[in-house]
Amino acid sequence: MNIVCLDVDYRQDHSCTGWVLFQDWMAAAADREGQVSLSGVAPYQPGAFYLRELPPLLHALESLPVVPTGIVIDGFCWLAPERPGLGVHLWEALGRRGWVIGVAKTPFQGHPGLPVVRGNTTKPLWVTACGVEAQWAAERVQSMHGPYRLPTLLKRVDQLARS
Repeated sequence: MNIVCLDVDYRQDHSCTGWVLFQDWMAAAADREGQVSLSGVAPYQPGAFYLRELPPLLHALESLPVVPTGIVIDGFCWLAPERPGLGVHLWEALGRRGWVIGVAKTPFQGHPGLPVVRGNTTKPLWVTACGVEAQWAAERVQSMHGPYRLPTLLKRVDQLARS
C-alpha cells in the first residue's frame, strides 16, 4: 500500500505542494518525499476552499513516482454530513479511486470529524474520510509515528510545502 500525505502552501504567484510517500502508518520517515510548484494561484473563496486547493493537489499527484492507494490531506473531507469538503472534491476528481483522509487542526462548525487526541495535548485533530470508514481513518492517524499532536510525517509534509 502506497500512501501519500499532501500539503499546499501559497506564495504571491504560485503554490508549493509538499508530498511524502510511505507504506507503514507507523513509519518515522517517508520512503520518498518532494515538492512541486504550480503557477496561477486561484484566489481564496470562502466556502469554496477546494477551488484554490484542488489544482495544486492534482498537480502534485501527477508528479508522483507511483500511484498512491490512499491520500492524507490537511483539511476536511466533509464540512457537514451532506456538504463535501476538499477531500471529497479530490476523491471525485480522481474517479473515486482509493481513499482520502482529511486531517484538520481546527474544527469547522458542524463538521462530522472524529477527534483524535495525540501527545500531551487535549486539543484534538479532526479526521474525516471518503472511500473508507471514518473510524478506520481515525485509528490510522492515531497510530502514526510521533510523540506530538501532529504526526511526524504530517509535520514533515507541512515543512516541505513551506520550504
